[in-house]
Amino acid sequence: MKGIVFTAFIEMVESKFSLQIADQIIEASNLPSGGSYTAVGTYDHNEIIRLVVQLSGQTGIPVADLVRAFGEYLFGQLVELYPQFVDSELTIFEFLQKIDGYIHVEVRKLYPDAELPGFECDTSIPRTLKMIYRSSRPFADLAEGLILGCISHYGENVDVKREDFTDSTGAATLFILTHQESI
Repeated sequence: MKGIVFTAFIEMVESKFSLQIADQIIEASNLPSGGSYTAVGTYDHNEIIRLVVQLSGQTGIPVADLVRAFGEYLFGQLVELYPQFVDSELTIFEFLQKIDGYIHVEVRKLYPDAELPGFECDTSIPRTLKMIYRSSRPFADLAEGLILGCISHYGENVDVKREDFTDSTGAATLFILTHQESI
């Protein structure tokens, strides 16, 4: 997993909790990297799991809630770092449909060794986007947080439902996003 994810997580912990809590969770996690991350480095995804578990223990906030909150935070960080990916002319559905075919292609140019999840999109139902998330890593909560951060960024009234499932390719998550009528 790319270091940019780790550095953003530590930044979030420092800003939303404290520098002291960030230091405590790094120390308590007994990380192979020692908790020293660079944005361009590559690290075992299990390290971030250890950090989140420690943060949950320190704060009493469930792991899934912390990971979703981190996803929302991470989306904002990615918009700041890579504004060229977020076109102001797009809607949220248009943006989300660009993830695999454009954004992940560009990410691979920047980070050729990045292991990225896959998304399959379906817009056959009016005002609805179905996204199937597939990854070898257990980060559907992170994907959900990123989607929620995207919704917040675009300011559109979109409802998100989530269904976790397993099929012949392994574990996956279906996100059903429905554009709500403005009142």
